[in-house]
Amino acid sequence: MTLRRRSGQASRLSLIAAGATLALAVTIPAYGQGNGKGKDHKSTPPSQSVLPSPTISGGASASGAAPLAWIDDASVLPPGMLSLSISAVRWQGADLSEVNFPVVDMAVGLGSRIQLGASIPRIVGAADPSQAIGGVGTSYVSAKIALLNDMTSGLKLAVAPTLEILGEAAVRSLTSGQHRTQLGLPVMAEIERGSARLFGSAGYFSSGVWFAGGGVGVPLSPRVAISASFSRAWAADVTSSLARHRNEISGGAAFSLSPHVSVFGSLGHTIATADDNGAGTTVACGLSLLVLPSIK
Repeated sequence: MTLRRRSGQASRLSLIAAGATLALAVTIPAYGQGNGKGKDHKSTPPSQSVLPSPTISGGASASGAAPLAWIDDASVLPPGMLSLSISAVRWQGADLSEVNFPVVDMAVGLGSRIQLGASIPRIVGAADPSQAIGGVGTSYVSAKIALLNDMTSGLKLAVAPTLEILGEAAVRSLTSGQHRTQLGLPVMAEIERGSARLFGSAGYFSSGVWFAGGGVGVPLSPRVAISASFSRAWAADVTSSLARHRNEISGGAAFSLSPHVSVFGSLGHTIATADDNGAGTTVACGLSLLVLPSIK
């Protein structure tokens, strides 16, 4: 009975991990593609902006298995549990596209209230080879800290102090006095209503960027879950007449292959967003692994 219970719990956590990883995977679209739109292009990839990149949530929710996601819930991994995922992400603008593979996402539970995580993308190509830089893109390291877990109401709150290390393309978009490393402070909230989870995030980066959004995740069966979310990022730029904001709607699904392995896929699209701010469609798919702590 104990083994069966652990297997069921692992399957659920694996499914949540896939959904969480999905939220993160598309948070990191193809960073590092050149230093401008090019002579004949009107699109600007999200990689060339300091705005937080598009976010898509998948699975039961964007849960604590994710090392970082702009639209995340307030859950954290249990102590000793490790989540690892490998994904591919493609962004398509009006006349440019970019690809990241692999995007490696890791998270580990350190205690009952904290998890550490990191996300490292690799750029492999663009529709315009003359602009492709390749190599490691913008990376993130975060510590997610649970502040509240009210079992009666189902309400959870968390914060995730984050270090952002910009990729080369994003660095080229910086103005004088701005730095490659930025600090961020996302604040997350989550509430359970039956089998569904409502989650949302809001926060600020030291570059002067704000972001907010929310979503819902629902399990369709013990092995399948779906989610949908909306996110918005914006920044005030007194030196430019261009409005700097990006709005994104997204949806995704996760499928548990085994108690410890899940696959996921997602689709997101910007709305009311200028080409200069990364307007376009983001598609992601990947594999998520969940390693449970050993019990002696």
